[in-house]
Amino acid sequence: MAPKDGILAGVNLDWEHETLEQYASNLGKRPAVTVTFTDFPMSDTDTKNVDAAFEQIRANGGSMLLTLEPKQGLAAVTSEKADELASTLARFNNAGVSVIVRFAHEMNGSWYAWGQQPAEYVAAYQRVAGAVHSKATGSAMMWAPNYGGGYPFSGGQYEAVAGTPDFATLDTDKDGAITGADDPYAPYYPGDEAVDWVGMSLYHWGNTYPWGANVIPEPGKFIQQLTGTYNGAGGNDLAVPDFYTDYGVARNKPVAIPETAALTVASGEGADMLAIKGAWWGQLFDPAIPKNYPALKMINWFEWDKNEVEVKATVDWTATKDPQVREAYTAALPDWFTFAEAPAQCSPAETD
Repeated sequence: MAPKDGILAGVNLDWEHETLEQYASNLGKRPAVTVTFTDFPMSDTDTKNVDAAFEQIRANGGSMLLTLEPKQGLAAVTSEKADELASTLARFNNAGVSVIVRFAHEMNGSWYAWGQQPAEYVAAYQRVAGAVHSKATGSAMMWAPNYGGGYPFSGGQYEAVAGTPDFATLDTDKDGAITGADDPYAPYYPGDEAVDWVGMSLYHWGNTYPWGANVIPEPGKFIQQLTGTYNGAGGNDLAVPDFYTDYGVARNKPVAIPETAALTVASGEGADMLAIKGAWWGQLFDPAIPKNYPALKMINWFEWDKNEVEVKATVDWTATKDPQVREAYTAALPDWFTFAEAPAQCSPAETD
């Protein structure tokens, strides 16, 4: 599913405000990967929404990156629900749409109902992976933690509690506390057999906390965070492991950036929107990347304009909404980005 050469160019689409066809028309190209989110287990409404996303992808071309959010907790991720999911994915695959399942992303964070529960998370991931691998051969599994800068993200609702088995597992240096010195990735890794892709969301939120200022990203920030070498205005993150090497190169896994964008808010203060976004995608589109980081196989822009609680404001993450930004973004797209071809034909999907 990963290309031999080049990088898959994808999008996190705000389905309520834009169709895939509209986005592709604005971009002038068909994204190779389209991301959609759903609660898991899925309600009837969730199922209809995922089916609708599948139909758009089938009609326009490319693959689906399906992000599963177990908001009811990991105990709800039963073998029965995993099998149901795999049957749905097999139907999508048989209709010509490949799927990458990103299960319970950012599991090392403290803000999701599946966060900082390494044993239960790994078991649930393996449960889903087993079903997908056995029943949906055109699908794959992605493991995608949050970038480890700021770990253990203290203060979240689901922060690991001292004295519990999870706390002991996450205390990787065994000093009785969970700090930035502990490994933010390894306790959550489900194993090479269960994982097909490794991914990490990397955003430019700004340079200093509290977030929300319109600032141009520091040169080299993207690759430095991906490789555990960042030490800048956002803090000294040199204790963070080299995700690209440790989980991509060493394990022979394709590496994805399933979500990325650069923060701009409509305050009118600080740097210009185009300057901020252009500086960020300039790092993503650095011509040295295919040569120096050949395991990087997917980059998906987060095409949303949404309220962010961390900022207490609406953040414009988009690259194609503003005509001036869109023109600059499309002009900057590198020739080593891989886009989808138009489907040769569009036949009705089989039903169970």
